Amino acid sequence: MVRAGATEGGSRAGDFPSGAGLLFGLGLGGFFDGIVLHQVLQWHHMVSAVYPPDSVANLRINTLGDGLFHASTYLFVVAGLLLLWRRASRTHIRWSGKLLAGTLLLGFGAFNTVEGVIDHQLLGVHHVNETVPQAQWIYWDLGFLLWGVAMLIGGWLLLRAGQGETRTAARLD
Repeated sequence: MVRAGATEGGSRAGDFPSGAGLLFGLGLGGFFDGIVLHQVLQWHHMVSAVYPPDSVANLRINTLGDGLFHASTYLFVVAGLLLLWRRASRTHIRWSGKLLAGTLLLGFGAFNTVEGVIDHQLLGVHHVNETVPQAQWIYWDLGFLLWGVAMLIGGWLLLRAGQGETRTAARLD
């Protein structure tokens, strides 16, 4: 049974699909990391601390790791698009733009924070900037984590503000 004003998924028909924004943010965070840090700046690859890209064989392993990483971030974006399309094809209220911006930042920040803790600190498969002396890697890694946490905080604040704006707009309609 579905509550009045609710959908099969259990949320109200006008609710913003936060999961879509989070998936977009995760994907965009991964794209930024992979495109900017891996390819453009060439600071690291997916497993460059384990397989230093100092031989063709190791570079091939890193390129495969980067490709698998990009494929997973692409899947996040596709899943986010499907969720957004599914919800947007239904009748809904006008959403505050802060909802999408907030959930994008939450997803991007979650990507940086989780990836920074797991890959940089726990597994040590790569570090943010491996072109600087190894003693400086920790500073780049910590900066990456702080950037992720700042995006999480900013995203949460935007999401909360957007939810308030959307509720106010719904009452006015």
